Amino acid sequence: MAEVTSELMCDLLKKLNHRFDKVDIAIGELRADNQTLRSQLHALQGDLNNLRVTIGHVENRLDRIENRLELRELQEAQARFGPQP
Repeated sequence: MAEVTSELMCDLLKKLNHRFDKVDIAIGELRADNQTLRSQLHALQGDLNNLRVTIGHVENRLDRIENRLELRELQEAQARFGPQP
């Protein structure tokens, strides 16, 4: 079995330190990617909420238009056929 010397231990510690540096860099990149994804998801949620509000406004306007058309159709029918007894 090889003798464990301080030089061998120092070399092993340097290699471990180098690996830990790589792991730290990789974790930093993953954190940055995660933050980017969270920001994009937040923006997407905001866009979705804005679309829901816009659709709600369009539905309200459509309802008012439909009500007006029904009233106009009723008035036209009454004018055509005379007042109902």
